[in-house]
Amino acid sequence: MSVEVRAQLPGARRVVVKVGSSSISGENAGKIQLIVDALAEAHGRGTEVVLVSSGAIATGMPYLALDERPVDLATQQAAAAVGQNVLIYRYQDALRPFAIVAGQVLLTAGDLENATHRSNARRAMERLLGLRILPIVNENDTVATHEIRFGDNDRLAALVAALIGADALVLLSDIACLYTRPPSEPGAEPIDTVAFGDDLAGFEFGSGVVNSVGTGGAATKVSAARLAAESGVGVLVTSADLVAEALAGAPIGTWFAPDPAAPPAPHTGAVRT
Repeated sequence: MSVEVRAQLPGARRVVVKVGSSSISGENAGKIQLIVDALAEAHGRGTEVVLVSSGAIATGMPYLALDERPVDLATQQAAAAVGQNVLIYRYQDALRPFAIVAGQVLLTAGDLENATHRSNARRAMERLLGLRILPIVNENDTVATHEIRFGDNDRLAALVAALIGADALVLLSDIACLYTRPPSEPGAEPIDTVAFGDDLAGFEFGSGVVNSVGTGGAATKVSAARLAAESGVGVLVTSADLVAEALAGAPIGTWFAPDPAAPPAPHTGAVRT
């Protein structure tokens, strides 16, 4: 059953958490432990957690002596090939004290458009969850092309949440909540809750490249949140620094209520031995 309000997050059966490149790379690489601590706490109380993590390209950049995110596809793929390995190692190293094992799942947009591949991806993640493994999902940047990319991992997270029938999706950002316009502009007001079907046409959400290592912005999070909500998945958008509070159901961030008329999730639960 979907989480209908943020206060129900601690009791969620299955949650997808998405974190962006800027929150876990460069000078923020140390925040991986902060995020893992919160995920481990949720995992410990029985919640099945799936992490959608950007950051392969950004993590690989220093190893290729790159100061800025590469613009050509081949170099992006090379940086991702190096960075994904390092990124997963960092997550597993942070998870080790909790005796939690990570499982890497790399997807392309084509995987979720193809019925067979989509079914295989769902079955693999169900099996990982049944074994109490923490799946870490990322776009497969090494083989993805500009034409078939998800565009940002917010959308990937929304699609994964719908794929596995998650109860809630938490999109971690650089700010504590969404605003009616960029928070640096006069008159910007925080948005606490977006009821399903609310008209957001009067709000101004920024998008595009938000820093030297990642893409996205408020507009991509709004789009992804509404996509997930249409599938019956409640969504919380908040800061990566507040991940523990978010999973504990604190009154923070911007909550997108799920469609109450959405059909049941297309799965029967985790595959267990």
